[in-house]
Amino acid sequence: QVQLVESGGGLVQAGGSLRLSCAASGRIFSSYAMGWFRQAPGKEREFVAAISSIGFSTYYADSVKGRFTASRDGAKNTVYLQMNSLKPEDTAVYYCAADLRRTVVPSTDRREYDHWGQGIQVTVSS
Repeated sequence: QVQLVESGGGLVQAGGSLRLSCAASGRIFSSYAMGWFRQAPGKEREFVAAISSIGFSTYYADSVKGRFTASRDGAKNTVYLQMNSLKPEDTAVYYCAADLRRTVVPSTDRREYDHWGQGIQVTVSS
C-alpha cells in the first residue's frame, strides 16, 4: 500500500505561482508512476499531470501545458507540481495519486490509479 499526503495549496492571485507537494510512503518510491488530478465544484475529477516512476517522462493536460511542471525527488519520496501563471479556472481541489502497475508510461486515466491523497484546495482569485 501507499500513503500520500499533499501540501502547499492555498489562495493566490491570478498570474501567481504555487508549488504542491505530495509525500509518499509505504512502497519503494521509484517503483510506480504518479499523477496529479483536480476537481472543481460540480465537475468531474480531471487529469492534470503525470510522471513516470523515476521522472524521465511527464505528461500534461492541454489546459496546463507550459504552465505546470511535475517532478519527483527520490531522496525525499515526494512528487511536486509547480504551477505558474495561475488562472481562476485552475481553482479546484488537487489530488496526487499513485499507479502501482505502471512505471515508464503513466496513465492519464484516473481509473488506473490505485491510491489517492486527501486532496488540497487551490484557489486563484481574479
